[in-house]
Amino acid sequence: MSTDWSMLERKIRELPPDLQREVEAFVDNLTNRREGGKHRFAKQDWGGALSHLRDQYTSLELQKKALEWREG
Repeated sequence: MSTDWSMLERKIRELPPDLQREVEAFVDNLTNRREGGKHRFAKQDWGGALSHLRDQYTSLELQKKALEWREG
């Protein structure tokens, strides 16, 4: 099977930035699978990172803010 890389690159460039990031994550996932399934675990060292905002926001407001920051 022959791949026309220039056509693939053009298609990726035409995607909006959020979908380009999805393509990159998908390729990374495929690469990791191919490398023998090395599993990386999520770091859990973020606990309490927003405690300084405790008096300014409710937990629901912080959840909404976190979503905004992630999408930003």
